[in-house]
Amino acid sequence: MELKGKIAVITGGAGGIGLATAQLFLEQGAAGVAVVDFSQEYLNTGQRQLSDSRVIWIQADVATAAGVQKYMGEVENVYGRLDVLFLNAGVEGVVKPIIDYPEEVFDHVMAVNVKGVWLGMKYGFPLLKKSGGGSVIITSSVAGLGGTPSVSAYVASKHATIGLMRTGALEGAPDQIRVNTIHPSPVDNRMMRSLEDGFAPGQGDAVKENFTKMIPLGRYGTNEDIAQLALFLASDRSSFITGATYVIDGGMKA
Repeated sequence: MELKGKIAVITGGAGGIGLATAQLFLEQGAAGVAVVDFSQEYLNTGQRQLSDSRVIWIQADVATAAGVQKYMGEVENVYGRLDVLFLNAGVEGVVKPIIDYPEEVFDHVMAVNVKGVWLGMKYGFPLLKKSGGGSVIITSSVAGLGGTPSVSAYVASKHATIGLMRTGALEGAPDQIRVNTIHPSPVDNRMMRSLEDGFAPGQGDAVKENFTKMIPLGRYGTNEDIAQLALFLASDRSSFITGATYVIDGGMKA
């Protein structure tokens, strides 16, 4: 019962990683989990998969102050506290070289992946402080540790989250707020299907095979793999860890 009595927020919570993490947090004793997502359709589907009275389902746009204030306000009203903030919401954009990359897509990726994290900390820190501290976990990517052609917005956004994490770790430390990033390699879920098809339309399976060859452990990560790392960083087992980048990639970056 690693999270007994704790209250958690998961943004991008109705996606694969988000739902797997919500399920694991509940199994580990969380007293409440707020699942936040932009897509009402995803929320409806998630609610059918994960029926638990400890969960609240919130439709909100993490890229706007109003959206973040909405979900933070509901969390405070329902639970009265916050212990774990998993800033997991993210979009992949499109697969195009820089010279062809649409400006409006670039702006959208940066708004969700970067501004969404910044706003999450801006409005989440006061609630975490009120609870005596807590853990902020930010989903970055191995794309945040190096370059990849044709996904400039995604790569830039995932690098940016590291800067936000390190600044947040320093600013949050006096209030016992820990902030860390996690950096998955390809994970076997919807986002990777989109990217695989983007890199080679109609040949996604071949792209997946090539990516898999780059991973020494010989497979994609799973949503559950990422959830287990989030659980560790959410729990008191990581109470002396902040400002760190956690790579979870089957050896890909090695």
